[in-house]
Amino acid sequence: MATTRKSLLAWSLLLVLALPGPTFGEKKHEPYALIFGTVYGPDHVPVRGVKIRIARMNGKEASKTWQHVSDGRGEFAQRVPAGTADYLVWAEIKPPKGQPISNRPEVRVHVENDERQDIGLHLTR
Repeated sequence: MATTRKSLLAWSLLLVLALPGPTFGEKKHEPYALIFGTVYGPDHVPVRGVKIRIARMNGKEASKTWQHVSDGRGEFAQRVPAGTADYLVWAEIKPPKGQPISNRPEVRVHVENDERQDIGLHLTR
């Protein structure tokens, strides 16, 4: 009798482990494109801590924007919806007091589908 119970318990445990578990919290992964960039200083060395803005362009105006700060390697990344779209990426830099912004580094990015676009933003003095 005891071996029958043990055998039944072993088979039940094996059945439970063999069946796939519940899928609570699983999300369907949507396709996406990736804009990956590096910010370089005037000396061509990656710069950390630079504020980055990314805007999806619809005609001449931006419809959605994202903000980032470049990491220790001067890098940033943003997932954007897959599909054909144009984006404008720029660095928000503050000039020294009393001086106008002479050159705001910006890059236009065109995405066709679920692809990765690598860009570089070059800061000037």
